[in-house]
Amino acid sequence: MHLGSAVGFRTDANKGLALNDNDYLLDDKKHIVSIRLNNFDRIAVRSTAARLFVRESELYRFAVYHLLHRLHKLHDDTCVGSDLLPLFLEFKDEINSQLGLNKHQLFKIFNSRTPDPNKFVAMADIELLLLPLHAVRQRLQQMPDAAAQRQPDTYAWLFAYLREKYHFRDGEIPAPRPVEGDPDDGAVD
Repeated sequence: MHLGSAVGFRTDANKGLALNDNDYLLDDKKHIVSIRLNNFDRIAVRSTAARLFVRESELYRFAVYHLLHRLHKLHDDTCVGSDLLPLFLEFKDEINSQLGLNKHQLFKIFNSRTPDPNKFVAMADIELLLLPLHAVRQRLQQMPDAAAQRQPDTYAWLFAYLREKYHFRDGEIPAPRPVEGDPDDGAVD
């Protein structure tokens, strides 16, 4: 969502109010939250709500619930290091365009709570999450560890490389999804 007009709505406070990083004061009240949307997003929400025959506030609550459900690994303190890679692979494109996270922030997210060296995520692999697809392909070509998993599709190559390096089982890492109209889709060097 982009900056623009402010919109207020209520959300369920299932997690409560944060006292510190790990403690929560349970609170079953609903809270009013304000977000800023540009006109295009506001019109899209309004028309989607109308098409679903629901109020806009219900659609906002659904969107928040859906996103929090998809980000569930970030709510789990036992999910650290490479456990978070599948989540960030799923949101690879949104990391830059919506959240603006940089490699140092991602490094802290992945590794700040990682006592197990087997779950440590290398900075070079974190950088792959931030690069555009053509640069991912160039970087993988320069990495000796990635050569064995080489594939014509850049996404498939990235996923195969990370699956092998971090020992993911089938189904643990999301299936690669090509970007529509991407010039690297299916590129072979």
